[in-house]
Amino acid sequence: MSARPTRATADVPRLEDKTIQPIPADERHGKARDLFTIWFGSNIMIMTIVTGGLATTVFGLSFVPAIVGIIIGNLVGGIFMALHSAQGPQLGVAQMIQTRGQFGSYGALLIVGIVVIMYVGFFAANLVFGGEALAAVSPGISVDGGIIVIGVVSVVATIFGYRLIHAYARFLSIVAGLALVLAFVWILAVHGLPASFLTQGNFNWVGFMATISVSALWQLAYAPYVSDYSRYMPQGTGSAPAFWASYSGCVLGTLFPMVLGALVGTLAMTLITDGSAVEIVGSLSALLGPWTMVVIGIFCLGVAASNAMNLYCGVLCSLTIGQTFKPAWLPRAKTRTITAILLFTLALLISLFARDNFIFFYTNFLSFLMYVLVPWTAINLVDYYLLRHGDYRVEDFFKRDGGVYGRFNWIAIGAYVAGALIQVPFSATAMFTGPVAAAMNGVDLSWIVGLVVVAPLYYVAARVFRKTPDGVAVPFQSPAFATDLVEAPQT
Repeated sequence: MSARPTRATADVPRLEDKTIQPIPADERHGKARDLFTIWFGSNIMIMTIVTGGLATTVFGLSFVPAIVGIIIGNLVGGIFMALHSAQGPQLGVAQMIQTRGQFGSYGALLIVGIVVIMYVGFFAANLVFGGEALAAVSPGISVDGGIIVIGVVSVVATIFGYRLIHAYARFLSIVAGLALVLAFVWILAVHGLPASFLTQGNFNWVGFMATISVSALWQLAYAPYVSDYSRYMPQGTGSAPAFWASYSGCVLGTLFPMVLGALVGTLAMTLITDGSAVEIVGSLSALLGPWTMVVIGIFCLGVAASNAMNLYCGVLCSLTIGQTFKPAWLPRAKTRTITAILLFTLALLISLFARDNFIFFYTNFLSFLMYVLVPWTAINLVDYYLLRHGDYRVEDFFKRDGGVYGRFNWIAIGAYVAGALIQVPFSATAMFTGPVAAAMNGVDLSWIVGLVVVAPLYYVAARVFRKTPDGVAVPFQSPAFATDLVEAPQT
């Protein structure tokens, strides 16, 4: 057996040769603290700031309720994101490969396909917001040019893979963190706040719940990512350290940029007298004065890092779809490169053709993700922590017939469909408002209802009937609840 890599060699951002195959024990490396930096550094970027700005612009909230909504959403949503992250060191496979353990080898294709759409959508959104920001601080670069520059950097990082992305995020944790502090200090202490700052906007339940939902979704949307960036961790990393490192990194890395966005949105709204829309990136640039190029430029580096993560995970999901139909195929770096270029091209076309009305696209895209991700995350977490306690046959994930998990797990699929449908009456978007949401004057509680319904529904249904590791159908017998966020046995 080859020697386990040292910290120094593990940090070298060399070309990754693995894609969706299990990570052998002798190639595991890293510490739980690496999960803090990858989620902290990669979230300090333009799109996080724009998302926070929705609270005080699109949703019309005043600053204080906007901040409360942002805090609640991130603290709650981060729990689910971090619980998924803790699965990576135990199983050593990408998150969407592990989904076969709940939905079956073919049943998982529904979820994986939706997640690929999510990655491409986020990639396109990041390209637009990053391209606009880069053009704002670089007079010689157009928005389209900025989109292409950020996209190319993201593709290069994806080609090199896991180690380079982690190293990039460690760098950003320091540099982007300092830029964020500088932005707050300059706006608050140098630019200052007008006397009407706290009276701008108002409190309304629709906007408040929308702010909580968008903030929670930001965290929930990482659920399909997180094991991809913890699967190289040693199995002895521990679920609790992985959970808290991921939770603190992602919540803090998201919370402060969103607060900055809400702050910028409020300041911009105090200057609007003609009813025109607020442009968060342009308003931030105006507020930063002489520091605009430095701060916005660094935040654009964060866009490239986040997009590398989107593209990398999108590639893994696309390869997962292909491997479902050809089980012996375990693609390597060359296939990752080709797939990354294809997905980048698709996202680039979307961003170039849709950028003129992108904020409308983005807000509705977030609503779509809410409805499709919430049922999946409930099923995955219930299955992993409450039913199987992390005890999966990883080798069966790569079999055409799904091994002991089968081709289709109709219990999981049925719970997923029920979870998507139950949200419809409670949803409120620009395109559709359900009857319950309409009765509550547009307050959207769909994602909360989805979690509350799907988790117990799947738990009860799976306990009534499931297959044992030997493939024999028997009533489910759950082992005693484990501690330390369920430290699972060896797989």
